Amino acid sequence: MIHAFPCGTLSLDFVGTLRARRNDEPTEKLAAPSDLDAWFVESGLVPRAEASVAEDLRAAIEVRETIYALVWSRLHDQPLPAEAVDRLNAAAATPPLTAALTPDGWARSGTPRQALSHIAREAVEIIGGEQTALLRECARPECTQVYLDHSRGHRREWCSMATCGSRMKAKAYRERQKSGST
Repeated sequence: MIHAFPCGTLSLDFVGTLRARRNDEPTEKLAAPSDLDAWFVESGLVPRAEASVAEDLRAAIEVRETIYALVWSRLHDQPLPAEAVDRLNAAAATPPLTAALTPDGWARSGTPRQALSHIAREAVEIIGGEQTALLRECARPECTQVYLDHSRGHRREWCSMATCGSRMKAKAYRERQKSGST
């Protein structure tokens, strides 16, 4: 598995395909069309992806950055940029993936653009709905993952306890040990 899914929502996990946005050199997890196909499959969006092409990858990165711009606006109590709203609505207006009953249960299928439409529709619901109040950005300085805080009391600080949370707690422990020994 080459992608991470700490958020529990496809659209916010998709935003995380550009890691460490504030670093001088962020890590791009969608460097090639095959990376996009892998994300679609690993996320569970589709059981197998159609072969994406360079234009699909360009559209995917545009959708990702549009979602991030809108989430950033919500996080900072800023008006939603009209251009980003138009781009997300256009992506969401593409026909969705097709769901079909199979002998093993059910599965979605469709083109890369239809998969992006699924992601955009979820983002529209989050950014425009009641869940927008639950949007957070990871408190680890090197991380820029956004997520919905469903914790009791809504005080979650990290995108994932398994990664950023444990790193921050370990760092705090080391700092306490260091200051206690001097």
